[in-house]
Amino acid sequence: QVHVVESGGGLVHAGGSLRLSCAASGTIFSIYVMGWYRQAPGKQRELVATINSGDSTNYAEPVKGRFTISRDNAKNTVYLQMNSLKPEDTAVYYCNAKGEINMGWGMRSPYDDWGQGTQVTVSS
Repeated sequence: QVHVVESGGGLVHAGGSLRLSCAASGTIFSIYVMGWYRQAPGKQRELVATINSGDSTNYAEPVKGRFTISRDNAKNTVYLQMNSLKPEDTAVYYCNAKGEINMGWGMRSPYDDWGQGTQVTVSS
C-alpha cells in the first residue's frame, strides 16, 4: 500500500494563488502517473491535472493556463501551482498516485491510491 498525503490548501481571495503538494510513500517501485482531482459540494469528483513519469501533462479545460502541475521524482512528490483562482475553484482537492509497489522476491503489484484531500476555498 502507498500512503498519499496532500498539503497546502487554504482560503484565498479571487485572483490569488495557492500551491498544493502531494507526497507518496511506501515500498514504491514506480509511479506511472500522479494527478490532482477535485470535488465541490454536491458535485462529482473531477480531473484537474495529471503528470506521468515522462513529465507529460494533462489539464482539464477550466484550469488550463492558470494551473501548473509538476513533479519531483526523487521525492515521489507532485505539486499543483494554482494562479488566478476563481470562486468556482473552491473544492476539496485530492491527490492520486498509480504505479507498482515492491513486494519482495522480485515481485511487484499495482496500486491506485488516494490522499485524504485538502480544502481550497476561494472567496469572491
